[in-house]
Amino acid sequence: MNGTTNAAAAVSGLAKSFGQFQAVKDVSFEVYPGEIFGLLGPNGAGKTTSIRMLLDIFRPDAGTVEVFGGPMTEAKKARIGYLPEERGLYQDRKLASTLVFLATLKGLSEAEAYERLDVWLERLDLHEHRNKKVQELSRGMQQKAQLISTLIHDPDLLVVDEPFSGLDPVNTRLVKDIIEEQRQAGKAIIMSTHQMYQVEALCSRIVLINRGSTVLYGEVNKIKREFAGNAVTLEGQGDFVGLPGVLETRRENGAWHLALATGTSPQDVLRDLVGRDGVTIERFEVAEPSLDDIFIRVVSESHEDREGAVHALAMVDREGGVSQARQAEVLSRDGPWLSCTDDCDRRCLDSGGARGTGCSPAGVR
Repeated sequence: MNGTTNAAAAVSGLAKSFGQFQAVKDVSFEVYPGEIFGLLGPNGAGKTTSIRMLLDIFRPDAGTVEVFGGPMTEAKKARIGYLPEERGLYQDRKLASTLVFLATLKGLSEAEAYERLDVWLERLDLHEHRNKKVQELSRGMQQKAQLISTLIHDPDLLVVDEPFSGLDPVNTRLVKDIIEEQRQAGKAIIMSTHQMYQVEALCSRIVLINRGSTVLYGEVNKIKREFAGNAVTLEGQGDFVGLPGVLETRRENGAWHLALATGTSPQDVLRDLVGRDGVTIERFEVAEPSLDDIFIRVVSESHEDREGAVHALAMVDREGGVSQARQAEVLSRDGPWLSCTDDCDRRCLDSGGARGTGCSPAGVR
């Protein structure tokens, strides 16, 4: 990068270690004004660490970061809005005064902050709660309050980590509308989420990080075309589970959706189905793969072992995408231990333990 790009944010070859654990090995991507960019990856892949390096919270061990055409400065930080996954508001302070205080840290006067705050409180249905302490608000209300703190100073670059966490369907739609409005206003938006259907609905481009490295990067539509032929949809009667070369089988709207492994063609699947007793096929067609399918395939096949695949399956399952049986199948190949998240790894290493110290079987801390 030479600073001539019109990218709002650009990172190249980022690497970061904590003790002996390398959280990020080689991450590169660019984000442009007027787009919603998806930052994806299984738990522990290095997404949060990459975000923190972009925001100058962590200094990279290697690689470069450019924001608005050059290195990060204090003035540029005032042009950025960051919604972290973790709740970060002062719990024992009143909502309005807390949000105004945070807005003044971004350069707004107190009077201007209160004026803008009234608009956002009305928009997000929090005006009647403005004098409550943050700890008295529900989880969803706190999430909306954090969104206000991200937007109130009208930033040019937004970084939102799990923006829909804790929200009901009505408020999820409201937040989606707000994010889309920001895109239409020319803002650059980096969105990290485990909800792949939200990524498909909102993002034009994505990067997929796995084990600290970029493994997939580009336009969503092009990526889906590249993976065409790796999924089939079928209807019929019989047992469609456990087919050779099928990574995952799920029921959608009365039809079966099968995600295929590399080297398995739709014709292979059809041949196996025809040879099964008690199977009747009424419809069989090559399907455009969903980001769920692509995510699972890329993550599982980019590992030398299976731990990342387990993370991917567990993550997508929380959105209803992968069966417990499929998770059990992957778990059985390497035993019951799952790998840690970035934060857990750092805690283990900081305390002098080995990676994974303190984790429980078949669970991630």
